[in-house]
Amino acid sequence: MELTILMPCLNEAETVATCVGKAHAFLRRRAVEGEVLVADNGSTDGSQTLAEQAGARVIAVPGRGYGAALKGGIAAARGRYVIMGDADDSYDFGALDGVLGRLREGNELVMGDRFAGGIRQGAMPWLHRYLGNPVLSFVGRLFFRVPIRDFHCGLRGFCREAMRSLELSTDGMEFASEMVVKSALHDLRIAQVPVTLSPDGRSRPPHLRTWRDGWRHLKFLLLFSPRWLFLLPGLALLGAGSLAMCVIALRPVQIGTVGFDIHTLAYAGGAVLLGFQMVFFAVFTKLMGIRSGWLPEDPRRERWLAHLTLERALALAVALFVLGIGLAFQAIGAWSETGFGALSPEITMRSVIPSVTSLALAGELFLAGFFLEALRLPLRLGGRRTKRGMTVLDQELQ
Repeated sequence: MELTILMPCLNEAETVATCVGKAHAFLRRRAVEGEVLVADNGSTDGSQTLAEQAGARVIAVPGRGYGAALKGGIAAARGRYVIMGDADDSYDFGALDGVLGRLREGNELVMGDRFAGGIRQGAMPWLHRYLGNPVLSFVGRLFFRVPIRDFHCGLRGFCREAMRSLELSTDGMEFASEMVVKSALHDLRIAQVPVTLSPDGRSRPPHLRTWRDGWRHLKFLLLFSPRWLFLLPGLALLGAGSLAMCVIALRPVQIGTVGFDIHTLAYAGGAVLLGFQMVFFAVFTKLMGIRSGWLPEDPRRERWLAHLTLERALALAVALFVLGIGLAFQAIGAWSETGFGALSPEITMRSVIPSVTSLALAGELFLAGFFLEALRLPLRLGGRRTKRGMTVLDQELQ
């Protein structure tokens, strides 16, 4: 069978039969060997019966949520290709020619683009159209370098086996983002086609909750990109804090009428510590993601991380500790010159703040080195990785 047209369904009695009818009409018109599959998510309004009467194959998906329904549908699909879309009649299942055509060309994920195809009046709330979708789609393009204009279009097609290989896991609305992100991370061939969004045919409110589901999408994008969540902000803080500390530790800095002295030096020390922690969080998250299977292996970054050994971390920690002690003795020397009496903060804090920062960095690096070694330990003891990124030892422990 070439094509499964998949519709997640939760109380869509007003529209599901219409959608199924349009999908069957498309299959007949294009002479496509296919099926219409409705993944019901616990409807209580008779949607199941109406879908079956219209000619759909209906499966019950007990787990609640948009993603859960689609995962159940993908698992049950019989077609080589799957085209999914909401059962609320907002997408025209009779006009799937573009999506199917791009799939036949060899693309493994084909996204609909509502902004190119047209959004009819009343089809999308103003907040979604001009803020939510554009912002989240921009973040997705920036983080994952995938040229998709409409990250959250509900009409999309994909190669069934390619999508199953991604082992998609989320159950909620963020499933839409997970599909695109994992496809990009695993280098699937992605294309997009214009589609039209019409007002849905329901009299009830949509299941989508603007702020809750928007946050879930954004959270997912951030967690799947340690580079943007931790690494780049961390390097920026570390670099800016280190530069400010090196300059102000020598003398006050005057820029126009604004002076920067020991108080700025203290904030610079905080920026260095926070930036350092964020960089290591990026490393930890990347390794944990690869081990758990929700991030793909990255040979280039693994070669780079191979140089970050426990022994080198400990050596650098010792060097920072020695530097911190040296600066501390410098401050004590300045104190002794006053007979261990009252101190001038403008003088001594230029040594004390860098000293404390260096000692704290030494302690953090010491601990981070051992924690990094602990993350690597199962990979070394457990042998080869399995398909999901888990080792044989991981599986035995479970």
